[in-house]
Amino acid sequence: MKLGLIVEGHGEVQALPILIRRILQALDSPVQPHVLPPYRVPRGQLVKESEFQRAIELVARKVGEAGRILVLLDSDDDLPCALGPRLLGWAINQRADRAMSVVAAHREFEAWFLAAAESLRGRRGLPDDLSAPPEPERIRNGKGWLGARMPDGYSESLDQPAFASHFDLTAARRADSFDKLYRDVGRLFGIVVPPRGL
Repeated sequence: MKLGLIVEGHGEVQALPILIRRILQALDSPVQPHVLPPYRVPRGQLVKESEFQRAIELVARKVGEAGRILVLLDSDDDLPCALGPRLLGWAINQRADRAMSVVAAHREFEAWFLAAAESLRGRRGLPDDLSAPPEPERIRNGKGWLGARMPDGYSESLDQPAFASHFDLTAARRADSFDKLYRDVGRLFGIVVPPRGL
């Protein structure tokens, strides 16, 4: 079984496959999909119906009939609860014959690292007493929040995959958009996902 990924950022090209594998491992998945290299589409194109559907069509052909597709993008200033369903509707209109999910990270992917900040203490220059902000998904610039606490700043292409390999998945589920990703990965592969502890 193949899993096709559509992402918007350079960092997600490396980070998302790592994250998907970690979630499947955490869920004791009996399925080990072949995760294809992510197909990157800049956000400006990804939120246009014709461009989005073009990407869905391309990836649907790559994954085949039994394949799955997951789309991940930052919501930025859009509401994830509006952006995600709108894009999923476009995806279904294009390829209703594929199992698909669209996840919009509230604000930015990096908000998920903020939600589990304690688990990243001491990594890549982050301080040993790092604490998660009370409402990580309300911070508009998660990259800046991390970069301000790192001696060499934050590099999306270098630090995002490194942090994706280590952050605490359970702690990150307090971020609603990460919890949706976690649940959707389970749903795509028929795995029952336990509710998060709040």
